[in-house]
Amino acid sequence: MTEARAPLAAILAGGHSRRYGSPKTFATVGDSTLLARVLLAAAGAADRVIVNANDPADFAHLGLPIVADRLPGCGPLSGVHAVLHWAAERGLSGALCIACDLPFVPSGLLREIAALGAGDDFDAVAPVGPDLVVQPLCAYYSVRCIPGIEGRLARRELPMRALLDSVRVRTLPLEAVRRWGDPAVVLLNVNTPEDGRRAREIADSAPFRPTGA
Repeated sequence: MTEARAPLAAILAGGHSRRYGSPKTFATVGDSTLLARVLLAAAGAADRVIVNANDPADFAHLGLPIVADRLPGCGPLSGVHAVLHWAAERGLSGALCIACDLPFVPSGLLREIAALGAGDDFDAVAPVGPDLVVQPLCAYYSVRCIPGIEGRLARRELPMRALLDSVRVRTLPLEAVRRWGDPAVVLLNVNTPEDGRRAREIADSAPFRPTGA
């Protein structure tokens, strides 16, 4: 199951980094930027990779499709909405949607998530994090989620976890995440300067293996 690849992976890089205090997408962790590390993991898990961002010029050097929000100002829900429309227009079944601030997420975990989302039984697949909370920004979403997302956007119901509560979601349990490493590292989100310092300490102590263990 873990050898399956997603038809599409999308890096969600449209946030404003308010808690971080400065643009974090190109912040350095180890010898790479946050974005470069996530892109490497995504490339090992999907047949195509795109970037969801609202400032295309900042990402043009990547040589990847840049997909802007159709409804800007609505947070990551709008990013997932834009990505799924991009996928549907190309006849793809869905996408792995990965926040750009997950510096240690391995390709193997992403492939496992994608494999679980390959059928019709679930509309979304997301892992459980070390706090026992489902992680909606390291998840697979089917294009079947588009109508529900559009309804939530129209009502300004923007929390991603609330979206998961409204669709058929399969969770990847914490013990499955542990197969790929310490969940507190594998699913570390760099949201604040303190998170950034911790990520750099982890990167300095061990090499990054984007394909996982």
